[in-house]
Amino acid sequence: MNEIKLIIADDHELFRNGLAELLRKHEDIQIVKSVGDGLAFMKLVKSQFEADIVLLDITMPHLDGFEVLKELKNIDSDIKPIVISMHDDGNYIAKCAKMGAYGYLLKNTDEAELILAIRTVHQGKKYFSAEISEKMINFMSTQSISEAILSNKETEVLGLISKGLTTKEIAAKLFVSSRTIETHRANILKKLEVKNTAELIKKATQLSLI
Repeated sequence: MNEIKLIIADDHELFRNGLAELLRKHEDIQIVKSVGDGLAFMKLVKSQFEADIVLLDITMPHLDGFEVLKELKNIDSDIKPIVISMHDDGNYIAKCAKMGAYGYLLKNTDEAELILAIRTVHQGKKYFSAEISEKMINFMSTQSISEAILSNKETEVLGLISKGLTTKEIAAKLFVSSRTIETHRANILKKLEVKNTAELIKKATQLSLI
């Protein structure tokens, strides 16, 4: 039998213990470690600790689930993350999927689905239930219609940013204050979910906004 080595990363000890107790009944699953925060988990990963899957909570101290997903992706870890969370809104699900989660489960999921998800992911496949997938798709479709679209003025500012103009130069060109341009720039970054100009240009090009 191909044993599945599993880590539980969750800041609630009672939940960790309950999960461990439930999983111990299954001979093909071995819990190799249980940790209370993302930092402790990443220390394990960086120490070359062997595991196949991590059941990962999102809301944890020191390093949350999103940051863990990002780090796992950056170091190209072989450990496959399955997010297990109380958050059932499409935003969280879509964000986790985008950041490399192999699955997304709610904390009230039943034992059969939990085991199915673990075994599916161990085979290298993704696991998102019909309900979870629907929430993610609904969120993504409304996002693309509303929040991701820039106003005419923001599109104009974006075009000038892409040409390499400074805030001061853009302000002079559009006959507004530098503060107004900074506000537009902040709104553009927020809407496109990027942190800096380099990421902004890349994302805007992908979305055919420039």
